[in-house]
Amino acid sequence: MDLWMTEYQTPALGFSCKVSETLRVEQTPFQHLAVVRTEQFGNMLLLDGMVMTSDVDEYIYHEMIAQVALNSHPNPDNVLIIGGGDGGVLREVVQHPRVKQGTLVEIDERVVEASREFFPLLSSSFSHPQARVIIDNGIDYVHQHQDEFDLIIVDSTEPVGPAVQLFSSSFYEDCYRALHADGMLVVQSESPFFNTDVIKMAHGGIKEIFPLSKLYLAYVPTYPSGMWSFTVGSKKHDPEVVVSKDHQNLKYYNADIHRAAFQLPNFVKKIIGQGE
Repeated sequence: MDLWMTEYQTPALGFSCKVSETLRVEQTPFQHLAVVRTEQFGNMLLLDGMVMTSDVDEYIYHEMIAQVALNSHPNPDNVLIIGGGDGGVLREVVQHPRVKQGTLVEIDERVVEASREFFPLLSSSFSHPQARVIIDNGIDYVHQHQDEFDLIIVDSTEPVGPAVQLFSSSFYEDCYRALHADGMLVVQSESPFFNTDVIKMAHGGIKEIFPLSKLYLAYVPTYPSGMWSFTVGSKKHDPEVVVSKDHQNLKYYNADIHRAAFQLPNFVKKIIGQGE
């Protein structure tokens, strides 16, 4: 008998993968967590039924949410990651030669533990000498720190459950205060095909607070529609400009991809109020 996992990405669309083994299923204090082994994408982490990461395509998302800002900020010494308990973004951050410290704040310790057991290429970052892993509410953590970070990366689920406040104006204001005078904020802002309301919420909220706000795209096979968006807010530096050459041995990101990611299709421009 074949076993399949299906993520219902909209009420009328599902994404299915053939599963060879169920590795973990549990209800954490915050969300439903599952790890399955799929034939197409290797080990896959799901939270509340939504695909978070997989062995085969994780590098695309993790490189693009981290490397764009890391290579457009001239001195990303101190980086804060909110969410991202699988460790993938932290891996990108601490491997960057100009980063002195990467701090991961994850609300759900069970995500970190699942990654340690089933995703060694991601969780290896937890033991890096420049990494700190803190189990705490990221919203509270940001609120309690001011003028401390060069870069904040928000690696969240979509705005449901504990992640709702990560898309609020008050949270973006706290991020602004937690950043140095030339700091940057990067958030994942969902699919232009299926989540236009989330893009408007994230881009619109960041645009109200940061002098520079821009949307860019990447293509992640296991995410709804494949086309995925990220929103960056910057106090000073233009996120389109590549100022660093410290991005060797990556699988997706390079300087040309960096610049091209900001060239948006007309329908995406319209979502953020730039199209006719």
